[in-house]
Amino acid sequence: MHPRPPATEWLAAAVLYQIYPQSFADSDGDGIGDFAGIEARLDYLEWLGVNTVWFNPCFSSPFNDAGYDVADYLNVAPRYGTNEDLTRLTEAAGRRGIRVLLDLVAGHTSDQHPWFKASANDPSDQRFIWADSTEAPEGFVASPGSRPGFYQPNFFASQPALNFGHARMHPDEPWRVPVDADGPRTNRQALRDIMDHWLNLGLSGFRVDMAASLVKDDPGHAETAGLWRELRGWLDEKHPHAALLSEWGDPKHAVPAGFHADFFLQFGSRADGLPLRSLWNNWEGTVNEAWTPLEPYFGAKGEGTPRLFLDAWRETTEAVGDAGFISLPTANHDFSRLACGPRTAEQLPAAFVFQLTWPTLPAIYYGDEIGMRYVPGTPTREGSRLGPRYDRAGSRTPMQWDHSPNAGFSTASTDDLYLPLDPDPARPTVAAQRADEGSLLHLVRRLIALRKATRELGARSGTEVLHEGYPLVYVRGGRFLVVVNPRSGAAECTAPACAATAVEASGVEVDDGRIRASGFGFGIFTIEAT
Repeated sequence: MHPRPPATEWLAAAVLYQIYPQSFADSDGDGIGDFAGIEARLDYLEWLGVNTVWFNPCFSSPFNDAGYDVADYLNVAPRYGTNEDLTRLTEAAGRRGIRVLLDLVAGHTSDQHPWFKASANDPSDQRFIWADSTEAPEGFVASPGSRPGFYQPNFFASQPALNFGHARMHPDEPWRVPVDADGPRTNRQALRDIMDHWLNLGLSGFRVDMAASLVKDDPGHAETAGLWRELRGWLDEKHPHAALLSEWGDPKHAVPAGFHADFFLQFGSRADGLPLRSLWNNWEGTVNEAWTPLEPYFGAKGEGTPRLFLDAWRETTEAVGDAGFISLPTANHDFSRLACGPRTAEQLPAAFVFQLTWPTLPAIYYGDEIGMRYVPGTPTREGSRLGPRYDRAGSRTPMQWDHSPNAGFSTASTDDLYLPLDPDPARPTVAAQRADEGSLLHLVRRLIALRKATRELGARSGTEVLHEGYPLVYVRGGRFLVVVNPRSGAAECTAPACAATAVEASGVEVDDGRIRASGFGFGIFTIEAT
């Protein structure tokens, strides 16, 4: 038996699939998804062709922030099952060639975690950030225990920030400690212990939540990067097969900081997430009021531009080099799905053709492969609302498996579901699309198979952009010509001097020195110079 290759090798061929476990599949009829439900659907994931899945946090939690408030890092939440259930699921996935990643909340715990409860009653404890003052510093929360003073949360008040130190000291804030103080050292060791525990049980790595947030007052994230490089060195020595992906939102900084990959996100330190928003964002569903409205390139109006994304991708690719990868998600649990607002089902194929042929690691959010939509008006649940126009619940609705009650997600009463289903009677389902060879699901499956079977379409192969606009035209590995036209109107441009044979195409013609693409057209062609 050959040893598993290092993470940088297997990640190069990864097609990621994100599972929000509460909403994927419920095996016991309590209305909440669980590990046994996911295990029962592994055949579907194998059929689809994805080879790496990551779960949102599944650790013990009071769920004030959907599990991103961890009360016990070494045990899973009972609503999902047991540690043994997760191990069995991981082994079953491995037999199908699917690796499993967990979501590691590194920067904070729940206020119900034993570490915090002890710290709230021990003035000498440095595991969290405490201000021993009579008035609360900005953003700090009053101690819930016998310890006087206030603690600093990372997000909600119920998420006290773990203390990884401050990069800079300040005389007016005597609670600051350096990164090598006792508390920060203890917390760094705890991260090793947590990762070691789960990797020894067969998991393949982690996606790290808010990875840039650990060290406070850290200009350029220099000390935080040093922390992660230290952990990456340990990981490479102890678990060289394990992958470390970050929620940093800026791969050109995250990869040099020690991560194997980072996601372009709708937020982040890179121009506030502009590269991803310029592709997908419809100004619907999950909207930060501070964002400037932007017409996405993948919009029917044809008023967007791919240049914002392309410029960021070029800059980032040069910075990252061969050290790691950029990941491009269709969506995730924090922002709107591809099918959101005015974007209709007929616009989704071109988006997937782009995502699955571009030299980034594709990450498909569960249900996007059938065109599940962001559901406006979904009730707020477990901290989903972040602002007047920013509620994440609409991206977390139950997976739509079939047309049976509750769309095959659960046998529970409809009133007991984790979140309501999309009420649209025409909502897409896996069953209906599997029965239709012309469906989005079958297209995504074919695209995944083509990418996995073809080195030139992978993350490491070269890319030459021939036309920036409508249509977007590029060549992968000198062998494949890709054309996408995300707008409703037709578009055309000059074609390269080559003979083009369609591999996967709809509404695109390449002949007579021209590329002609109908509205929402797409095409992948093999080419030979003429």
